[in-house]
Amino acid sequence: MWVTFLKYAKKNLVCLGLATALLSTDAHAAEWKPDASRRPHHAEARVTGVKVIDKRMRDLMVSSPAMGMSIPVRVILPVHWREKPKATFPVVYMFHGGDDDYTSWTRETDVEALAEHSDVLVVMPDAGRNGYYSDWFAGAPRWETFHTHELVPLMQKKFRASHSRAVVGLSMGGFGALNYAAHNRGMFRYVASMSSYVDLNDPAVRLELALGTAKEGIDIKDVWGDSVKNAEVWQAHNPAAMPSAFRGIHVHLSAGTSEPGPLDKGRSSGVVLVSQLGEAPLPGQIKRFARSLKSEGVDVTTHLYTPGTHSWPYWQAELHSIWPSVMKSIGS
Repeated sequence: MWVTFLKYAKKNLVCLGLATALLSTDAHAAEWKPDASRRPHHAEARVTGVKVIDKRMRDLMVSSPAMGMSIPVRVILPVHWREKPKATFPVVYMFHGGDDDYTSWTRETDVEALAEHSDVLVVMPDAGRNGYYSDWFAGAPRWETFHTHELVPLMQKKFRASHSRAVVGLSMGGFGALNYAAHNRGMFRYVASMSSYVDLNDPAVRLELALGTAKEGIDIKDVWGDSVKNAEVWQAHNPAAMPSAFRGIHVHLSAGTSEPGPLDKGRSSGVVLVSQLGEAPLPGQIKRFARSLKSEGVDVTTHLYTPGTHSWPYWQAELHSIWPSVMKSIGS
């Protein structure tokens, strides 16, 4: 189950400003600013619909020029949103896995209750099923442009989000969180990747990509091009290939050892087996990546736990474990 990343990388995504990130070690020397050239005709995303879920939760429909369609985004408003009408608030972006959607974090965890103790804006955008958090090599879809160059400015303009940001993602969402942080220097102060593949060169990842794309009827070449002829595009989306791009960001990596435990009780044996297989290749990748990050002077923490399968009960526990650090990083 490992959530296969699949759709979205664009032909001119190779550079993505990585050189700047690679050359500097200062944490927040340059505040991130959106690149207007990545928005077609300099158009901006717009909120075209708002559905009130409860006192603090809203579902937005966001018209995206990059995507050429409207994308749902769930937000949890800060506790003192109404009491402080002129204040800006730190923001946590939360990314879902490949076989899920923007409702997953609130459906499967108690993040709304958790955020009740913090004056923070929580933003949970949709990223498509198996969308890979990328602008596709084929030209469309353009998830990264939407999430980073349209949604982030929109949250600042319409929802009083400050420049103090963190990002948390699981499985494919963790992969996306790492790539966005590496590609956009100064955007995030903290990035947490839960149960995510971190090395596209790992044979286990290549196998998972092959199986996942075959299942969904998608050609992986549409995502990042041919893995040989367009190797530079693949490596521009490979966290393990650009460790120095994470300088100045706290990186947290976590995964289970794939051994089932008490949190797996009540699930069918077939589901547990898939969850085990999904998690099994990850600890080795994460250990290697963490060593690489440390060698580049990156502030990195890891949590490799046992038991632990590729499933929500473990991600819920991990969310609670890291939440204080996430809040501290963004000053909430």
